Amino acid sequence: MQSGTSSFTEFLAAYNPEYLPGRRMAALGATGGAVPLDVRHGTTIVALTFPGGVLMAGDRRATAGNMIAQRDIEKVFPADEYSVVGIAGTAGIAVEMVKLFQVELEHYEKIEGVELSLDGKANRLATMIRGNLGLAMQGLAVVPLFAGYDLETGEGRIFSYDPVGGQYPEHGFYSVGSGSVFARGALKKLYRGDLDATGASMAAIQALYDAADDDSATGGPDMTRRIYPVIAVVTEEGYRRLPEDEVSELVHEVVDARHRSPDGPQAPLR
Repeated sequence: MQSGTSSFTEFLAAYNPEYLPGRRMAALGATGGAVPLDVRHGTTIVALTFPGGVLMAGDRRATAGNMIAQRDIEKVFPADEYSVVGIAGTAGIAVEMVKLFQVELEHYEKIEGVELSLDGKANRLATMIRGNLGLAMQGLAVVPLFAGYDLETGEGRIFSYDPVGGQYPEHGFYSVGSGSVFARGALKKLYRGDLDATGASMAAIQALYDAADDDSATGGPDMTRRIYPVIAVVTEEGYRRLPEDEVSELVHEVVDARHRSPDGPQAPLR
């Protein structure tokens, strides 16, 4: 069977539309209905650019209503060799959408023989989010954060989205999820354009720590269970997830500093 298109999502919509995340309305009732209380939601994701690349980090908590549903969920995934995607919103649908997005990019490369541009990847993800509009209207929204290394410009870039598929280029840093307002507030103090990958990692951990400090749906570092944020870096060398021991060392440095200064580092007056 020939797909006839470089878009795997379009191919799937033509032959097996029930496998698309946005076609789950039958399970909830086509006329809409109450969102199940035990649906898991994931937050918070932050992304920062630095010279020569981009970094994305996510906390590990998923909630269902007022309950902690999972303490070690992963919300940051490689989209392909040069891009990364983080999920916020309804966790189950978001993870399914990420997997489909990964196949979408791989399918395009196999059909066309070339890699999709970073802008093209961001546009494909926007289309997929738009396909979830029916469920988003019922409260099952997916709001990912996308970032990658642009092979054409040689820089890291960040793209945010709204629940209806609107796509917005961001500059410097951004955050999504229930704790995003606190994370962005922290990054306003900590972000500098000359940060290296290690400095960006520290800023991301500090931002997630501040988000967890004020938002109960965001999980801070779990020192007892050794559960730390997932941090991924994308440069001209491709996607790399920071090893657990490297993240652990950075987290312990941040937590030790917070014992001395609970509100975190202060931004210098300018």
